Amino acid sequence: MNSIQKLQIGNVTLENNLILAPMAGVTDLPFRLLCKEQGAGLLCMEMVSAKAILYKNKNTEELLTIDPRENPVSLQLFGSDPDIMGEIAKQIEERPFDILDINMGCPVPKVVNNGDGSALMKNPLLAGKIIEKVASAIEKPVTVKIRKGFDDEHVNAVEMAHIAQESGAAAVAVHGRTREQYYSGKADWDIIRQVKEAVSIPVIGNGDILKAEDVIAMKEQTGCDGFMIGRGAQGNPWIFSQILSYFKTGTYPEKPGFQEVTEMLLRHAKMQLAFKGEYTGIREIRKHAAWYTSGYKNSSKLRGRINEVESYEQLEALFREVASYNM
Repeated sequence: MNSIQKLQIGNVTLENNLILAPMAGVTDLPFRLLCKEQGAGLLCMEMVSAKAILYKNKNTEELLTIDPRENPVSLQLFGSDPDIMGEIAKQIEERPFDILDINMGCPVPKVVNNGDGSALMKNPLLAGKIIEKVASAIEKPVTVKIRKGFDDEHVNAVEMAHIAQESGAAAVAVHGRTREQYYSGKADWDIIRQVKEAVSIPVIGNGDILKAEDVIAMKEQTGCDGFMIGRGAQGNPWIFSQILSYFKTGTYPEKPGFQEVTEMLLRHAKMQLAFKGEYTGIREIRKHAAWYTSGYKNSSKLRGRINEVESYEQLEALFREVASYNM
């Protein structure tokens, strides 16, 4: 059974159903372009605060930037005021994104303490109002990203998915962990199955997809329509091409050698610095560099040195040096 197929979300057709998850501080423009090259069917942007757009916060412009090579791309908003969410959705609809996603899954305390993100799992009524306002404000399809529940005592993904569907959402993505779990422990795929059985809109499964076998297993266990890859893509944009290749040929391409990883990282760094300037760019590429090299020889020793690089030249020199004894 081939789990990889086209996926229809509202009036948007994805060439395949492998989706790059929205990750704050990770799925910025340069990284999304790399994942696109590797075959991701949909790219999700970092979440943007509706209030920040409302108050014209200068940092949001960078978060909203889309490259024509990216589409289809999903822009993710978070907020808990239905009127503001609807208003901002309408205000930004002209921008070149294809799908608007509402974040109801972010576990970070400052987001949750504001009543946003996964805090909305505790308030299904308000969640429904937000989805309805946004869906009726714009023509583009609206999707919702939820978790299993807020904690183990309040597992309500099925109820939330129902509300999303009734309120006009075109699809729902379900992360099989509660807010209290953050990203720890094992994702519960059974909750994804329950959601899939409860609604008729497409259901996208999220949590612990690291290789093609995980896609097959999630498809068998849940019947979900799409697969959202988050941490499995960190330092590993190849995950998309590897999974696609597996379903085409039945075999895995080899894990990229250190030389290929180095080339990808340095390209990523160049794009990052061009997009964000040297100061921010080099600091942000450090965590990516640690992810890229994880699992290769001497990677823990290398990590300490990565955190000291202050320029592209230093990063390149470090990796050229390391590559020579990592062959």
